[in-house]
Amino acid sequence: MTKLSVNLNKVALLRNTRTIGIPSVTKAAQICLSAGAHGITVHPRPDQRHIRPADVYELAEMLTVEFNIEGNPYFSEFMEIVRKVKPTQCTLVPDAANVFTSDHGWNLTEHSQRLAPIIQELKELGIRISLFMDPDLAPIERAKEIGADRIELYTEPYATAFRNQTDVEAVWQQFARAAKQAQEIGLGVNAGHDLNLQNLAKFCAIPGILEVSIGHALIAEALEMGLSATVKAYLKILAQA
Repeated sequence: MTKLSVNLNKVALLRNTRTIGIPSVTKAAQICLSAGAHGITVHPRPDQRHIRPADVYELAEMLTVEFNIEGNPYFSEFMEIVRKVKPTQCTLVPDAANVFTSDHGWNLTEHSQRLAPIIQELKELGIRISLFMDPDLAPIERAKEIGADRIELYTEPYATAFRNQTDVEAVWQQFARAAKQAQEIGLGVNAGHDLNLQNLAKFCAIPGILEVSIGHALIAEALEMGLSATVKAYLKILAQA
């Protein structure tokens, strides 16, 4: 079964609009885990518009499941957090400091030499490394060469095709080929970005997807369904897929 890691960034974003500490990121994590989620994801950014360093440290203290920290390793603050927490998994994402949301995978022709020693350092700390990647075959091979354990496929193109009902099968096939290529060279495959209750089942028909990280849609759906019920709805889809 594909595992579900719930991204709590949007819980923190709502909390940060006031100064009274609600909604609580740690309480949201507890609700998700009680509902059956397999892990928790956070993506701290330099502007601290959602998850803050204190949130990461509090979650690290309470979690007994997989903790996935996403972010750009070129930011010193991010690396400081990861070194202290030593999460189960670190997903390295090529975000600019002021990016609206993650919008592309790594260009490893450009970044391989700089990323390789970072990956090596984090692996020596016992952290599993995943690289945020577009569904392109040649860069995926390079991800393996520089030491990544997994890739996380950036699924926004699939989500857009599904939403617009244009070229869905062709785009899905592109992701299926990328996943197969990664698996054949020994990389695990995660996925995330704009996956939701409508498009998840078809995407996870791709064999061997180990984990999906879902935040924005899940939290939005939880406003209507409740957080626990929404997590259970995702888990039901993953179990059937």
